[in-house]
Amino acid sequence: MLKKEMQILKMNINFTNEQNTFRDEVRAWLESNVPQTPLLSLDTKEGFEQHREWERTLNQGNWSMVTWPQEYGGRGLDLIQWLIFEEEYYRAEAPTRVNQNGVFLLGPTLMEFGTHEQKSKFLNAMATGDHIWAQGWSEPGAGSDMAAIRTTAVLEGDRYKINGQKTWSSRAAYADWTFGLFRTDLDSERHKGLSFILVPLDLPGITVRPIPQLDGEPGFAEIYFDDVEVPVENLIGGDGEGWKIAMATAGFERGLMLRSPARFQQTAAKLIKLYLEKQDQCSPMIQAKVVEAWVQSESYALSIYHTASKMLAGGSIGSESSLGKIFWSELDHMMHQTALKILGASAELSEDSQNDAAKWIKGFMFSYAGPIYAGTNEIQKNIIAERLLGLPR
Repeated sequence: MLKKEMQILKMNINFTNEQNTFRDEVRAWLESNVPQTPLLSLDTKEGFEQHREWERTLNQGNWSMVTWPQEYGGRGLDLIQWLIFEEEYYRAEAPTRVNQNGVFLLGPTLMEFGTHEQKSKFLNAMATGDHIWAQGWSEPGAGSDMAAIRTTAVLEGDRYKINGQKTWSSRAAYADWTFGLFRTDLDSERHKGLSFILVPLDLPGITVRPIPQLDGEPGFAEIYFDDVEVPVENLIGGDGEGWKIAMATAGFERGLMLRSPARFQQTAAKLIKLYLEKQDQCSPMIQAKVVEAWVQSESYALSIYHTASKMLAGGSIGSESSLGKIFWSELDHMMHQTALKILGASAELSEDSQNDAAKWIKGFMFSYAGPIYAGTNEIQKNIIAERLLGLPR
């Protein structure tokens, strides 16, 4: 009955013939190219390089980022086609994008604020997998409150000299570059006097120290800067304009790009499959949670299609991206929590890291990070209260 009830509730989006043809093209290419054997974890050195090779394979098929202009390694397609691509990508269970910080966050930022020279240099290297990017936002005293950043970048001639520390830098353990905010006006406070600078991680004076996650793998790292010299052409936008640019990047992270709805629709589909296999052991409350997961994943998808359509009509993503961020992070945790209730405590005894139970457990552990990264949900609730609802601080 569960599948029948869901089919009755499902709201379909009517795609054009062109969009359906595009979907068929994507599906055929992925079926021919997705590795048959799962890659090692991208948070290991060997797995990281395997995933870099996958980025190169995507680029050879011209699938690195379909919305980018052709001159920068893309196809020049629209956001609806990107959402279709993502649906097929997750349906095919293709490898996680090791360069997601680059293609989904820095890439759109460069499109909006970068010069032609910067776009040509960085976007093409991003598309080929030659530059894998880390995110350099947080510092020991500046987590979700990025306005508290103290790492300095002092302009000396045609170079910035950087000193300070970044922490919780995703992908930094093995990445080639990092992008981040640095205080270029030493007398400034809070969000003023910050600049958005791109930094190679192999420069003299840089020390990278991996940070293990709950599973022991180094998904993050600390980055120490000791008189690191970076050419001024690595500045994005103007000096002191970093806050505005970083807020645009954060909008991409919380909104459309980093967490496409296909990710959660696929998780919901797997949850339904797990439930149907073990429904004789499940209570009605578990069934209700499974249905809720499916409804919420479909609702999120419809919301994102609506947002993409609005943007194609000339609109933009504003503070409402905080709503989406809270929604998908809580949904992801709820789905994995429900899966573990279905599996039961014995699932934790498995020593096979590739079986379904182990994948659900690993996903459950990672889901705890969702309400923290991209700005903690507590901060997002403040943004919603102040900027969307007009409530006092």
